[in-house]
Amino acid sequence: MKDSETPRWTIRGVALPEWPYTAIFFTSIWLVYLLDPIKAAWELRHTTAGVVGIVTTVAFAVVYMWHFMVSRRFAWGVDPGQPVDGGSSVRRYLRYALLAALALSSTLAVGQEGTTTWVFVAVAGLWTFGFIVGVAVSAAIAVAYEICIYHVPGWHRDNGVSLAIALAVLAVGGGMLAARRQRDLAAARRENAWLLVQEERNRMARDLHDILGHSLTVITVKAELAGRLVEVAPERAKVEIESLETLAREALADVRGAVEGFREISLAGELARAREALGAAGIEARLPRSVDEIPADVRELYAWAIREGVTNVIRHSNARQCSVTMSDRELSIVDDGPGEATTGAGNGLRGLRERASAVGAVLETTGGPDGFRVRIVVPSVEAIPSGSAAGDSARAAGSAAAGDSLAGGATTAGGRAYGAPVEVQR
Repeated sequence: MKDSETPRWTIRGVALPEWPYTAIFFTSIWLVYLLDPIKAAWELRHTTAGVVGIVTTVAFAVVYMWHFMVSRRFAWGVDPGQPVDGGSSVRRYLRYALLAALALSSTLAVGQEGTTTWVFVAVAGLWTFGFIVGVAVSAAIAVAYEICIYHVPGWHRDNGVSLAIALAVLAVGGGMLAARRQRDLAAARRENAWLLVQEERNRMARDLHDILGHSLTVITVKAELAGRLVEVAPERAKVEIESLETLAREALADVRGAVEGFREISLAGELARAREALGAAGIEARLPRSVDEIPADVRELYAWAIREGVTNVIRHSNARQCSVTMSDRELSIVDDGPGEATTGAGNGLRGLRERASAVGAVLETTGGPDGFRVRIVVPSVEAIPSGSAAGDSARAAGSAAAGDSLAGGATTAGGRAYGAPVEVQR
């Protein structure tokens, strides 16, 4: 950023007027301490030393303000939403060298009273070199002053300047660290907000794909079935057409729920829908009769897997048979269509892979001339690293496992059940 660009000050998120007004006020108020060297120079105004003292001290104040205005961005960050900058390092160093030269000239002209400028030079070192180097420079200036008061003739032993340097560096350095921490926190908040937006976008994209992909596939299959039945079985065709309205309304409700973030899915309900959709497509369905033995921590994942897997079977497999087997730690969806192995690059499988990863599970897909298989393997709760999001969610869900039946979809309280794969209907 160029030196001429002037971002706004902020205090607790409230923008203050742009400089020079605010910045000049908060900085120039401390220039009142330069009255000591000005007063000493004024008393010598009829001498060359007095004139030099007045000119150099006034010039020092001007350069000090100029240096602050163009370097405060490097020191404070000023606006947490803007990057830190303060012009090039060379220009900062040149301004600081000029400031130090003027302070030395003032001291040589008026004596010990001119060392007040050394306090400002010490503070300016923080703006110029950063906190660590600036503190070292300030310490060197304080040590130099202490040496001078003991070895320069006519100087009295007054430690006020050294104390002023220490207090000023402590105050300004603390302010710099606080401002930079505020800026870092603001950057972290922006990053977190961006990640939340991305996460919400991914969730909506995943849910809408899963919801609409499944619903529209079933609607298409039922519409084709109804078209074929119009001539041969009008009554059944009427039933299928009526079910289309129900499916469309359910899809609309699901979309609204996904957008609002209230989307819920039931494993028993998805199995029932899968049976209906496969039957409408003329595919023999071999599905579990019950889900009571499936732990609560994997039911939602299994439900999404069945929805995506069955949708793909109907749309792509040309299969005659589809079977689903599941246990407490594994789910398999197998069809006998001429499928091909996939890397999971499609949106549906990609979303399913993300859902599986969220609970520490692994999604596998294999295919060939004899059929296609989608397999999800969920590690035991003990195998998931403690403290991980997947482990925490699995342990939390496992403490309140429940069962729901295919007929009514009711939920009953109970402990976690582990056992052999659920029996399938042949």
